[in-house]
Amino acid sequence: MTTVLAPAVTYLTPEAYLAQEVVATERHEYRQAELYTVPAGSVNHNELVRSLTVLLSLALKGQPYRVFITDQRLWIPETQSYYYPDVMVMPKPVPLMEGRNDVVMQPIFIAEVLSPSTEDRDRGTKFFDYRQIPTLQEYLLISQDRPCVEQYLRQAEHQWLLTIWQDMTQELTLPSLQTSLKLSDLYAEVELGESQNKIP
Repeated sequence: MTTVLAPAVTYLTPEAYLAQEVVATERHEYRQAELYTVPAGSVNHNELVRSLTVLLSLALKGQPYRVFITDQRLWIPETQSYYYPDVMVMPKPVPLMEGRNDVVMQPIFIAEVLSPSTEDRDRGTKFFDYRQIPTLQEYLLISQDRPCVEQYLRQAEHQWLLTIWQDMTQELTLPSLQTSLKLSDLYAEVELGESQNKIP
């Protein structure tokens, strides 16, 4: 049975959310007064986040970018939302929310590793909100069950190009960062099993 991520608290102000999140024992995301608990990731989920972070950090070494992972909070003023993307890349100096040193803004690259409990939001509400970020150029949705990366590239206002990468011999190009990575490197330590042959 698939668990649907449901609001934990409604009608919370952004200020109240930030105050609560500082002392919370688990992470929450926030959208227009609703609070959502962020579920723990599976072994494959965590391995893909780690692998992508390492690959990007090595590829971007010495360049004017910072790579952030799951515990970094993102503020999207256009939709009044706070999220914890699995992986983000920001330009240097990192744009911060005014008055905060723990909330970033204006990423150019975001990646989410899909999970049964979060996939609908990653594809739906969150992607809608991410598209409102004027600086965002690239969004990846990464399957943890089989080799598959869905890449969305901004072409123009309201226009995104989808490319699907499924061949482990392919090299995934990341135009927003002017680099690339091999799918075989991304999935090197991921236990795929028989599920890699399933049709989505």
